[in-house]
Amino acid sequence: MKLLLLFLSLVTVTFAAESVTIPTMSFNLAAPDSPEQLVSSINVLLVLTLLFLAPSMILVMTTFTRFVIVFGFLRQALGTQQTPPTQLLVMLALILTIFVMEPIATKAYDQGIRPYTQEKISYEEAFTLTTEPFKKFMVRNTREKDLALFLRIRKLENPNTIADVPLSIIIPAFVISELKTAFEIGFLIFLPFLVIDMVVASILMSMGMMMLPPVMISLPFKILIFVLIDGWSLLIGNLIASIK
Repeated sequence: MKLLLLFLSLVTVTFAAESVTIPTMSFNLAAPDSPEQLVSSINVLLVLTLLFLAPSMILVMTTFTRFVIVFGFLRQALGTQQTPPTQLLVMLALILTIFVMEPIATKAYDQGIRPYTQEKISYEEAFTLTTEPFKKFMVRNTREKDLALFLRIRKLENPNTIADVPLSIIIPAFVISELKTAFEIGFLIFLPFLVIDMVVASILMSMGMMMLPPVMISLPFKILIFVLIDGWSLLIGNLIASIK
């Protein structure tokens, strides 16, 4: 529950660049009679959109992308179809994401959100202090050429410090870096299982059993090898170790 409050508080501070005041209004299908009513309706729409997109924005700012893609590659490499189920893999990725991001979220809450709720600092200072740990984390796990790509697209000069890089540049660069890292790990996962498939297919062909699908024979061996090497522990340990 504490972690959930930390993440929800982060969203409130990070993605609300300005305070949005929603006056009391009656919802009806009639056209607005004044510009103020139109602005109020737009404010309601913006807040609802923010609440809808907040969980997705949180996930792309964390290691969730890397975890869930690697687990998907693992299931494909094993050839177990829908085992483990997608929901279980997503929940495992989410749990590991919370485990990795807890120190960062706690630091952001302690140095930014808590002083702001106690009225010790201004909103602008709270926004900067809250986003700083997440910006440092994302930059550490982002390739320089990915950052340079979005800076070049925006036609911005190279920043002197991390604080000078806007979130609108860091977040997309971090996402594509995570995608590339996840695909690299997925490729390494596929290699040993591909070798097993090729060996089994060669043996079956040499025995003249061409009508027997190699997957039916290789699947038990792949599962056995994965269990013997304690694959889940090995994979998750190396995934977490790969995060800077």
